[in-house]
Amino acid sequence: MATITAADVNKLRQSTGAGMMDCKKALVEAEGDFDKAIQILREKGQKVAANRSDRESSEGAAVSFINADNTKGAIITLNCETDFVGKNEAFVTLAKDLVERAINFSSKEEFLASDFNGITVAEKLIEQTGVIGEKIEIGGFEILEGAFVGSYVHVNKIAALTAISSPIANAETLTKDVSMQVASMGADTLSYKDFDPAFVESELAARIAVIEKDNEEAKRLGKTLKNVPKYISFSQLTPEVLKQAEEDAKAELKAEGKPEQIWDKIIPGKVQRFISDNTTLDQEKALLDQNFIKDDSKKVGDYVKGFNVEITGFKRVTLG
Repeated sequence: MATITAADVNKLRQSTGAGMMDCKKALVEAEGDFDKAIQILREKGQKVAANRSDRESSEGAAVSFINADNTKGAIITLNCETDFVGKNEAFVTLAKDLVERAINFSSKEEFLASDFNGITVAEKLIEQTGVIGEKIEIGGFEILEGAFVGSYVHVNKIAALTAISSPIANAETLTKDVSMQVASMGADTLSYKDFDPAFVESELAARIAVIEKDNEEAKRLGKTLKNVPKYISFSQLTPEVLKQAEEDAKAELKAEGKPEQIWDKIIPGKVQRFISDNTTLDQEKALLDQNFIKDDSKKVGDYVKGFNVEITGFKRVTLG
């Protein structure tokens, strides 16, 4: 029988990330053959992966990496089964190692097929499944390029990237703030101007249907009914609609007996409230039209304008 030394075990641990006992057992089974021991551990990973393939992997770590000149960024989620494993230092270190490699590829499929110290990334994940004993997989995968790219990661659960049109002096601050917005609020597009009219109409119809159903139950229970919206995007608020909102505000003030000389001070606020109440789709899905989380008195677009640059792209990944 070959003599198994502590140095042999440590070498195998460094190569595979497996635990001390697993490495020692594999070396004993392989009679000291290092390559054979690695294969034994990988076969164990394959068996564990097969047995846990139907498990839900909604925990883990979201991580980001930006290249040296801030022109390209990558974000991924390395998913596992439990929060305990997701917070493990070795697991997070593996996630960070993977995202640094991921920045060199344009798709998750290409990345999984790429080399990881002699095996593919996909095989490395299977190997780590055997080491950790939980299903391990890449969930979210996004790459973003631009004149300047910045990132934000929220407690290893959500990661976001933002690209801007010029590498200005305060680029890092701007891209971090906007990435924080993306991580917190999510978005599908930059502006309401990007919405297809048919999409807006279908969204409006769907929301009306939900509210009307809720109102039927509320009416039965004697509860307050929700307002049924006429509009959900600024793209629907034509000059005529806004003019009517102003006229409605005037009529309301007149009915309340407010002095006409103060109407000009009140009406703009009422019209703005009308706009806010009737642009819910924009606030949910259009980044530049959302209220800025660090100062809800302004829109994200207003904040960005102060830097004299444009947002050219954004990405987001999240666990779960």
